Amino acid sequence: MTAACRESSLLFHAADGSELPLLIFEPGAGKPPRAGIVLFHGGALREGSPDGLAPHCRQLASRGILAGSAGYRLLGRGAVSIDDCIADVRWAIDQFARVAAVRGLEASHLASGGSSAGAHLAAVAAMTPPATTAAPTAGTAALVALNPAGSNLRSFEPAAQRRLERQVGIAPGRLIEYSLVELVRPGNPPMQIHHGTRDEVEPIDSVRQFRDAMVRSGNECVLIEYEQARHGFHYPDDSRHFDDVLDAMALFLLDRLATR
Repeated sequence: MTAACRESSLLFHAADGSELPLLIFEPGAGKPPRAGIVLFHGGALREGSPDGLAPHCRQLASRGILAGSAGYRLLGRGAVSIDDCIADVRWAIDQFARVAAVRGLEASHLASGGSSAGAHLAAVAAMTPPATTAAPTAGTAALVALNPAGSNLRSFEPAAQRRLERQVGIAPGRLIEYSLVELVRPGNPPMQIHHGTRDEVEPIDSVRQFRDAMVRSGNECVLIEYEQARHGFHYPDDSRHFDDVLDAMALFLLDRLATR
């Protein structure tokens, strides 16, 4: 913990009632935050933890942004399918909003996002209604996606689609329901995407197709491309890009969400 950032943690209830971690990072020296964002880690829905995006949250907090990094049940470790992961993301966003409200931030000042699979989960939660009336609506005023997965799942060959459906625990034929480009509607939250042109997990062309679909629907969607960068390029051990990514994230969040 540094003078520029205060850190704390809490547990929130997942969709099945189990407890999951939510790490909180806020501006130091008693300064009130001007905007907020809760992030979700990557790891193909089977690995990872909130600690993975803690460096990003610290940097955002030092720039006056309340930042959270939340867990969700992983496949094989509490989650049966991707639907469980999405449900947990909704509850995490709801809990983060409660934390933010205590610090003077309304829903209109809050964003969500994440890295890779976590970015995909946050986007699906923000762009679709909850599966049940008991689940909270994932209210978010903006999205930030770091090398997101699942931009255009229709581009996969049928055999690859069936394999992915088995991997994420959904019935045959359902994969396209989780393809971000299929979820685009007028009124989607403004979105900033960071992606490498040599991403080996999610081709840059799929992300460009999603960006173009968002723009055609009248939504704001800014894609920042990093030449020759591969998947996971935005972590602090990649000194070429970490600072640039965080500078752009902070500028986007403060420009669109900051309290006046």
